[in-house]
Amino acid sequence: MKKLLYSQRLAPYFFIAPFLITLVAFWSVPLVRAFIMSTQEVLYGEATFIGAANYERLWNDQVFWHALYNSIRYMVFTLLLLIPIPMILAAVINSKIGSARIKSFFKMFVPALTSVVVAGIIFRLMFSQTESGLVNQVLGIFGLDPVRWLREDIPGLVALLALAMWRYTGVNILYFLAGMQSIPTEYYEAASIDGANKVQQFFRITIPNLKPTLVYVLTISIYGGLAMFLESFMLYAGNNSPNNQGLTVFGYLYRQGIEQNDLGFASAVGVVLLIVIMAINLTNLTLSGTFRKEADR
Repeated sequence: MKKLLYSQRLAPYFFIAPFLITLVAFWSVPLVRAFIMSTQEVLYGEATFIGAANYERLWNDQVFWHALYNSIRYMVFTLLLLIPIPMILAAVINSKIGSARIKSFFKMFVPALTSVVVAGIIFRLMFSQTESGLVNQVLGIFGLDPVRWLREDIPGLVALLALAMWRYTGVNILYFLAGMQSIPTEYYEAASIDGANKVQQFFRITIPNLKPTLVYVLTISIYGGLAMFLESFMLYAGNNSPNNQGLTVFGYLYRQGIEQNDLGFASAVGVVLLIVIMAINLTNLTLSGTFRKEADR
């Protein structure tokens, strides 16, 4: 036993054993169970095998496709906003320009510590369709009419994106800031000697050396965008938004599995969502060269 415990070959496996046990117990087993349930009709604890009927039903369900469209649209816009903007702000913080107070302001990430429930309620009040809503009051200062924010499609998307920006901009700034501070300062000193300005240094030095951080932020942002649920649920005070404009794939899963107790069909929705997320992320990781061997790069 002593020889086994002190084995150099087995030592790494002892260290990662807690993670592997957690992965199997709380991820692998539920995942396999979800695949099995997606081929069943589960009613009141009784499961009946029905093959691919749930997937056929899902394929012909227009509400599901609308929810998938909403999720993909939300994901795309969050990628367009929550990657370049935090990256630029992180570059400003990391540079020697600007006052210390301005840099300290952008380092704050308190919104990330705030509960999504609290944030959703606050933004629901801010984007109220009445004239007393904060955002409509601001529009009124410029002579604009009140907007029915949570009653129309595009304004509702703007409200969701505003909530996402408020919560996750600071977190992504910290990711990019950590990546930038790992870049050797000699690169920038050499570029300055060669006459490169700050903008040229950003595009020629910062961005290429931020590739690992970019891939990581992009990967978690894709997952976060497609799996978004609680933000929409709190913003619309439930899972029933007007014309399903705030319904996401995860919200559709919740509606079928929890609200309507159709766990077999909800499992099929979850499996499809997993396949979509994995397909997009694996494509992203492949195109970025993450799976290439170091010698081939």
